[in-house]
Amino acid sequence: MTAIALFGAGGKMGCRLAKNLKGSRFDVRHVEVSDAGKARLANELGVTAVDADAALDGADVVILAVPDTAIGKVAHSISDKLKPGVMVVVLDAAAPFAGHLPERTDLTYFVTHPCHPPIFNDETDMAAKKDHFGGVHAKQHIVSALMQGPESEYALGEEIAKTIWAPVMRSHRVTVEQMALLEPGLSETVCASLLVVMKEAMDECVRRGVPKEAARDFLLGHMNVLGAVIFEETPGVFSDACNKAIEFGKPVLMKDDWLRVFEPEEIAASIQRIT
Repeated sequence: MTAIALFGAGGKMGCRLAKNLKGSRFDVRHVEVSDAGKARLANELGVTAVDADAALDGADVVILAVPDTAIGKVAHSISDKLKPGVMVVVLDAAAPFAGHLPERTDLTYFVTHPCHPPIFNDETDMAAKKDHFGGVHAKQHIVSALMQGPESEYALGEEIAKTIWAPVMRSHRVTVEQMALLEPGLSETVCASLLVVMKEAMDECVRRGVPKEAARDFLLGHMNVLGAVIFEETPGVFSDACNKAIEFGKPVLMKDDWLRVFEPEEIAASIQRIT
C-alpha cells in the first residue's frame, strides 16, 4: 500500500484532501501542528494527527497542503528525512516555479491544481450546484505537472491528484511553467482582477440609482449568455450594438500592452509577491 504523509492535514485545504483520501487505497498519515487543526481532524474525520517523523517513516509520498509562503520552509525542514525516490506533491505552481523546493534530484516533484467546477456544467443535484470550489460534490477538471522524476511516476501522481480533487472529469497534463501562466497569470491577475472591476461597475450602477438586486441579476444573467457565446459553449453572434460597445469599451478599460502580464518576468514577479 502506498503511504502518504499529508502535511497541513487539519487546515482548510488539508482537511478537504484528507476527506477524499479517506477510504482510498492509500495509507495516509496526517500531520498537523495547530490545536485547532488537530481538533478538526478528530471531529470531522475521526483521525489522530501524528508527528512529522512518524508520518515520514516509510512514506512513499509527501503532500504539502500548506500555504504557498510556508512550502519552501516545510520542504527544506523535512528534506533530509526523505528517502530517495519519494514523491513530493505540491498543490500550486508558485513555490516550485520560484525555486523554493530543495535541490534533491533523487526526489520526484509533482505539482497539481484544480480547475474548480466550470460555470457551464450538467450538475442537477443542489449540493453539487452549490459546491463552487469543488472536491466535494461538484465535478471539476484538474491540471498536473511532473516537475522532475521518472516519467513512470506521472501515473501515480495523477492517481493521487484525481483522488484528492474528486470527482474529476478531465485531467490535463501541463508543465510547471504553463501552470504558472494559468495561475497566477490567467486565473488571478486577469480573471480575478476583471471580476473585481465588474463588481465595482455593478456597485457604480447601484450608486447611480439602480436597485442592487436588479443590477446583480442583470449582470450575472448577461455574464452567463455573453460567456456562453464568447467561450463557444453555444453557437451565437453578438448584435451590432454589442459589438460597437465592445469596440469602444475595451480600449477604455484595458491598456494596449495588457498582455504583458503573461511575459516570463511578469509571471516571476507575481509569484515572488505571492511566495
